[in-house]
Amino acid sequence: MVLDLLQDNKKEIILSGIIIIILLVIFYTLNFAVTKIAKKSGFNDARIRLVRRYIHVTLFFTGLISLAYIFGTDFKDLAVIFSSVFAVIGVGFVAVWSILSNITSGVIMFFNFPHKVGDKIKIHDSDFPIIGIIEDIAAFHLHLRLDNGDLVTYPNNLMLQRAVTLIKKDAIEDDAEAV
Repeated sequence: MVLDLLQDNKKEIILSGIIIIILLVIFYTLNFAVTKIAKKSGFNDARIRLVRRYIHVTLFFTGLISLAYIFGTDFKDLAVIFSSVFAVIGVGFVAVWSILSNITSGVIMFFNFPHKVGDKIKIHDSDFPIIGIIEDIAAFHLHLRLDNGDLVTYPNNLMLQRAVTLIKKDAIEDDAEAV
């Protein structure tokens, strides 16, 4: 019975193995690249884990779609399923578009943000100019410690829309040395 199942689906099983091997190679290559970029740029471990999680989810769904197609799911069926799912997700995300914007900005900031944790920056916001030390860069927002000790969370998408001036690199270390 099991042998018949394996014999009947030999081609699909081989293709599945090839897809899984390719996805694993891509997975490890991207993890290595993200780690190398992050260590070179001095990013903290929380940001590295966050970007890796995005990569894992993307590769998981890519593999799931590929395996469904290999095992005979018709492209029309996949298109109907995914268009329905994306329609529901799209309606849900219209109400929370800022979350997607902040997540996307967080990924962009991971790869291309000139400032890192410990830097003292000034955000040139016309409504609320801020000068503070970056304590954390999370998926949705930045944590800034003001001179008076207050903690401000600033959305990632606004960080990419506003001019930011670097006042002092690694201000946290300088403050610790002064104490």
